[in-house]
Amino acid sequence: MRFGPVDLDASEGAFLAHSVDAGSTRLRKGTRLGIAEIVRLREAGVRSVVVAHLDPGDVAEDEAAGRLAGAMQGALLKAAAPFTGRANLHADAAGLLVVDRLAVDRLNRIDPAITLATLPELQPVEAGQLVATVKIIPFAVSADSLAAAERAVGGGTVLSLAPFRPRRIGLVATTLPSLKTSVLEKTRLRLEARLSAVGSVLIGERRVPHEAAAVGEALLGLAGEGADLLVVFGASAMVDAGDVVPAGIEAAGGRIVRLGMPVDPGNLLVLADLGGVPVVGAPGCARSPKENGFDWVLRRLLAGLEVTADDIAGLGVGGLLSEIGTRPQPRERPAEAGGVAALILAAGEGRRMGGPTKQLAELGGRSLVRRVAEAALASRAAPVVVVTGHERDAVEAELAGLDVMLAFNADYRGGLSTSLRRGVEALPPRASGVLVLLADMPFVTHAMIDRLIDNFGADHPHSIVVPTHGGKRGNPVLWPHRHFAALRAIEGDTGARHLIADKADEIVEVEIGEAAALDLDTPAALANVGGTIGR
Repeated sequence: MRFGPVDLDASEGAFLAHSVDAGSTRLRKGTRLGIAEIVRLREAGVRSVVVAHLDPGDVAEDEAAGRLAGAMQGALLKAAAPFTGRANLHADAAGLLVVDRLAVDRLNRIDPAITLATLPELQPVEAGQLVATVKIIPFAVSADSLAAAERAVGGGTVLSLAPFRPRRIGLVATTLPSLKTSVLEKTRLRLEARLSAVGSVLIGERRVPHEAAAVGEALLGLAGEGADLLVVFGASAMVDAGDVVPAGIEAAGGRIVRLGMPVDPGNLLVLADLGGVPVVGAPGCARSPKENGFDWVLRRLLAGLEVTADDIAGLGVGGLLSEIGTRPQPRERPAEAGGVAALILAAGEGRRMGGPTKQLAELGGRSLVRRVAEAALASRAAPVVVVTGHERDAVEAELAGLDVMLAFNADYRGGLSTSLRRGVEALPPRASGVLVLLADMPFVTHAMIDRLIDNFGADHPHSIVVPTHGGKRGNPVLWPHRHFAALRAIEGDTGARHLIADKADEIVEVEIGEAAALDLDTPAALANVGGTIGR
């Protein structure tokens, strides 16, 4: 490829290296110059341009990017059409991204002009999420380099997706007099939220004394009922191979795979096998909705991936997770700034649903409002505030046992703005932001919520984070604290859409897939996803 300035008359067939004004329009970088483009430039007074001329054997950037991305796509990874030398790969289902790190490194060493960037290995992704991008840096690459890159990714093993599979989970919880029943209830609910987010279900819970024999008997019972995975929460933490949880697993005939792991929080995890059924002895931190080492192991198992002792031993790099502010001796002083709260609006009459309260409609055996609340509780958002209004008692009954704050909006007939105002008023004064969720959008998962919060971090601390689907904006929207007053001042039934329109320079868009646009506010929309009208 030859690169540099040339007279306009010698530029036909070349690619513009920089954008150039051509009268009332602008020719963008990468435009291939034909007669029409040259005439426009000449009429605009342009006499020379900086261009790239392809040599014989060169492959243009879009073709090269498209070919390389196409070589990596598979049954669950789809390559999008290339543009400006870039071709993106998207997940076709929810699951874990499996990356061959060595193969990616080999590819990126072939030619600096050819690059492949991916999400971290084994990161959970949603359907439609961007997982990798091929970028050709110059306007073309040599055919030889491209051929070498295609060979490096041949066989489709560089990237793949391990989809989450519906699993039947059994829970064993041991008890001691010092352990409150409310803690056991919250533990179960948070495990259910983790499972439902990836399509799995809890088939049963057995609460037994904190004794090895009782644990073993409960495990065998749940395995006999068809559990695909068993989780044990001990009333006290495992500290030795002879402790109650590992001893109970062995009493049932199980084999211990690994005791402990180099992830903090999550050190005291037990991994075992009981006749081909994985058993996870959960660390105490797994009672919290915040991500910890238990989530890493659980997600791999729910995606059908084998987890070995070596796999767990390899989690140390990156295994130092965020601080737990409640631990007696924190590693660092907790940050002073507040976190992001979740605000669920569940007060409306649901008139488009034709009568019944839409937040009480059911999907997969659970009400819409409970599904949204469980997703919020499983995310990093805290606290979770739910605004109720119409049929207050029934809606609040649906949230029984969940660790949510309730805020009643007596003026709910005044429109969405009244619920938004009531909810913002109920937020902690130190909250740095609020994610406003709608109770009729049950496909927004905790992983999506966390992705929005991630984009509200240090890089964009004062921006409005808006989810998108196919480039179109949707919900839920994350608002920084400095807009709380404006949210409280909204009137009518239009929500905060006009505020977003007025703050175009503050918007950070995050693609989360179809869930951003799918609200179930009519009987037809509910029926299309297999839901049923509630009370």
